[in-house]
Amino acid sequence: MKLVIVDDDCLVSSSLKTILEAGGEITVSATGTDGTDAVKLYREHLPDILLMDIRMKSMNGLEATAEIRKEFPDAKILLLTTFSDDEYIVKALQAGAKGYLLKQDYTSLLPALGAVASGQTVFGCEVVSKLPGLFRKAEDFDYAAAQISARELEIIRLVADGLSNKEIASELFLSEGTVRNYLSDILDKLNLRDRTQVAVFYYQHQSNTL
Repeated sequence: MKLVIVDDDCLVSSSLKTILEAGGEITVSATGTDGTDAVKLYREHLPDILLMDIRMKSMNGLEATAEIRKEFPDAKILLLTTFSDDEYIVKALQAGAKGYLLKQDYTSLLPALGAVASGQTVFGCEVVSKLPGLFRKAEDFDYAAAQISARELEIIRLVADGLSNKEIASELFLSEGTVRNYLSDILDKLNLRDRTQVAVFYYQHQSNTL
């Protein structure tokens, strides 16, 4: 797995590089110190995952995420920060970040990278606990009118809870392939791009599904 790490604290970047490369399965192609570096380094190295801080000078991580995803819609960006501000979390999801972890959850970093690499969306425990309250003032949405079945709505809820395809399959006694097919149909019916947008969509319209 090829990574680019961007953090305004060079000590953090170098420490992460040492830790992540120790297992031999990850290569850190480059490191940067702000969002401008992130955009430049992503274009240059096209990493499997960009691991990036949020609060940085010049261009912050949220701005860089939005710019990179605009140019590279399939970019996988995992935000690693010390801040769990509600506004940051919402903006990260809207920008298309594939994960939002707190630096104090460092033990979750390797599993999170693996999950993001396989196409999952990852949130730290503290972030997951905040999600239901972030979109309370939501407009109603008629899932039935969008031809979303009860089973599909179950899967949407589990995606919003941060479960992987494997975990959803286990929860609902389905195969992973069946879950993938359901997700593909859900994305088509709701005109969404990926799992992150599914989670955001669910919480934005949660008032009609509780």
